[in-house]
Amino acid sequence: MNRIEESLDTLVPANPNTPYDMKELILKIADEGDFYEIQAEFAKNILTGFIRLEGSTVGVVANQPMVLAGCLDIDSSRKAARFVRFCDAFEIPVLTLVDVPGFLPGTSQEYGGVIKHGAKLLYAYGEATVPKVTVITRKAYGGAYVVMASKHLQADFNYAWPTSEIAVMGAKGATEIIHRGKSPEEIAARTAEYEARFANPFVAAEKGFIDEVIMPHSTRKRICRAFASLRSKKTQMPWKKHDNIPL
Repeated sequence: MNRIEESLDTLVPANPNTPYDMKELILKIADEGDFYEIQAEFAKNILTGFIRLEGSTVGVVANQPMVLAGCLDIDSSRKAARFVRFCDAFEIPVLTLVDVPGFLPGTSQEYGGVIKHGAKLLYAYGEATVPKVTVITRKAYGGAYVVMASKHLQADFNYAWPTSEIAVMGAKGATEIIHRGKSPEEIAARTAEYEARFANPFVAAEKGFIDEVIMPHSTRKRICRAFASLRSKKTQMPWKKHDNIPL
């Protein structure tokens, strides 16, 4: 439980546009470095599978920055939603590792109904009553942040690394919209100001959307402690014949 992984402190690159392999994080927090991946060849921009933490099985859902920058699309939303519902059906706790810059843009996604399929993931997390622990490693933007087991979907513990950015969108894009028509120098200055004020996890922590900002090397210890405290979790849902999933 108390294993410290110092290498995790340098896992996330300094350049926010540089990808890294999320599997490395999963393997370093798992018992014996073992990750049993599910549907590995489908929708590679999201990882789903099982690990053990202190001997207990835990389902993992994680964005993969190496593919499509970790964006959510139709296929990855369906893949993750089905996996979360599987875990909930069989009382398997869910760990979510978040580095998502948003939903994949494009007309093909729009015509395919990306909002409807994204809602399936939102629904799956919202409906799940198993223990849910979330760790944000870097980007958590907009609606994609919400559907990835945010506090708004009643996740039990939400942690963030100091490198995380929790906002509606990236600093540069937001600044260019807010200060449209300004000079490049002023845009750069406003971008730096936006990053200092909003592109960090401490604002979200102040508002209660993040329970704690943790150091990357202590991730396994904090996750294990969180799941241990949730072993007796019981959630009473309002009675109904069945829920109405967005099919």
